[in-house]
Formats: sequence, structure tokens, C-alpha cells
Amino acid sequence: MYEVGNATVVELYGDMDLVGFQRTLPHLDPVTAGPARVVVVDLTRTTFLDCSGLSLLMRAHRRLTSRGAALRVVCADPMTLRVMGITGLKATLSPVASVREALAQPRRDP
Repeated sequence: MYEVGNATVVELYGDMDLVGFQRTLPHLDPVTAGPARVVVVDLTRTTFLDCSGLSLLMRAHRRLTSRGAALRVVCADPMTLRVMGITGLKATLSPVASVREALAQPRRDP
């Protein structure tokens, strides 16, 4: 995890399954409750994402938008993008290919 301006970037790695969810939640929840106006979740180093991983992302999205902040998701993996698309969450999460692109996105009001 690191700060860039008014954004916090959280890099996830490995499998984002139930075990990954349980391992990541104690680290991500304080970030989504903190002062950052933008939180970027970088999935570049994840190797697998299932419904638990999607649940983690949607939890972060809900927590951030409820306080007027924004979630940005970085993902270029075709299988992960496919899972997001099949579940209908790709439109909500609006994944981009790089952290640089996520940080360059204009602020959208929730």
C-alpha cells in the first residue's frame, strides 16, 4: 500500500478467493474507512479472482461511495475481466489497465 497525492493504492496479490478475502479484509477496510478520496485496488499481481474477490471489491466500492470517495480498479487480466463482465460488475468497477490510468481518471461523483 502506498500514497499518491490524494489517493491510496492497494496492491493485491495471489488468489482472491475466500482465503484471500479473509487475509485482505483487515488491511483494506481501514483504507476504505480512512481519509483517502480515491482508493486504487491494483489486481495486477492477482492470479485468480472468484466471487469472494468480487465481494471484496464491491464492499470497498460501497464503503467508499457511501462517504463520497471513489474506488478505481486496475486489471488487465482477460479471465478476471471476463468474470467481472459475466457478473455485470465490470460496468460498476470500471477497471483500467494501469495504476497511472486509474490515477489520471477525473473524479466522478458517486
